[in-house]
Amino acid sequence: MFAGFEVGDALVNGQSVHYRAGGQGAPVLLLHGFPQTHVMWHAVATRLAKNFSVVASDLRGYGHSSKPTGTEAYSFRNMASDQIALMHALGHDRFHVVGHDRGGRVAHRMALDHPKAIQSLTVMDIVPTHLLLDDLSKEVAEAYYHWFFLAQPAPFPETMIGHDPDAFFERCLLGFGAAQLSDFDADALEAYRAAWRNPETIRAMCADYRAALHVDFTHDSQDHGRRIDVPALVLFGAEGAMAQSYNVADTWREKLSQMKALAIPGGHFFIDQSPDETHHVLETFLSEIT
Repeated sequence: MFAGFEVGDALVNGQSVHYRAGGQGAPVLLLHGFPQTHVMWHAVATRLAKNFSVVASDLRGYGHSSKPTGTEAYSFRNMASDQIALMHALGHDRFHVVGHDRGGRVAHRMALDHPKAIQSLTVMDIVPTHLLLDDLSKEVAEAYYHWFFLAQPAPFPETMIGHDPDAFFERCLLGFGAAQLSDFDADALEAYRAAWRNPETIRAMCADYRAALHVDFTHDSQDHGRRIDVPALVLFGAEGAMAQSYNVADTWREKLSQMKALAIPGGHFFIDQSPDETHHVLETFLSEIT
C-alpha cells in the first residue's frame, strides 16, 4: 500500500510513534483521524512522495503507536509534541502538516504551540474544537454523538464497544456523511479492524475524546484570540455533516490569516472517496509554497 516507503517506530517524547516515510523534497507530515490509522493516507501519500518527503504516522493511542494511561496524556498538545519530536528525529525541523479529523485538531494545536516548525497547515473536515463544543447544535450533537459517548467515564464506553468493536467503529465510518464500506480500500479496512479490536486502542480512543472535553477545551479557551500566520488550507467533504451544519470556511477565517478553503466530493472521509481530487488539491497548494 505504501510502495517504496520505510516503516519505523521512533522513541520520542516518551512514546513510541509508528510511521511510514518515503519520497524526497519538502517534508510533509500526514495525520489521520478517528477511527483510522496512518493507513488512510495510502493513496495520497504515494502520489505526494513523487515531489515531497512524506511522513504518515499513527497518533498516540492509535494503530501501532504507544497507548499511555490517563486522560491528560491524550490532549492534542501532547499528541502534537509527539509529532514534532518525530519529525525532528527524522531530520525535519520545519515542515508542512496535513491533518484529517483528530489529526486536523492535532495539526491546529501544533501550529499554535510550535509555530516555527510549521511551513503550512491543512485541516480536513473539522471546525475548531472550541466552537463545536461551545456552540453545539442539535444537528451536530446527533451526527457527532460519539464525542459524548466516548467521553463518558470508564469503563462504560470501553465495555459497550468491546462487545462488538467492528459494529461500532464501522458505524462511525458510515455515520458522518455520505459513505459506505465499499468506499474504503479492503486492505485499509483490515488494518483499521486489527487496530480497533485491541482493547488498549479502545481505551485510548475513549481517553482521546475525554481529553477533548476536559483538557483541550481549556487549552483552546486560553488561545481563543490567536491567529496562525502561515499558508493554510481548509478542506471539507461537500456532503459531510460539517458542511451540512456550518459554513466551514467561516469557522476558520478568524483563526487563519492566510486561508484557502475548498469542498471535496464526498462526506467526512472524502480522502478515501475522492483520493484523486484530494491529491490534486494538496499537491497544488503545497507546490505553491516556497
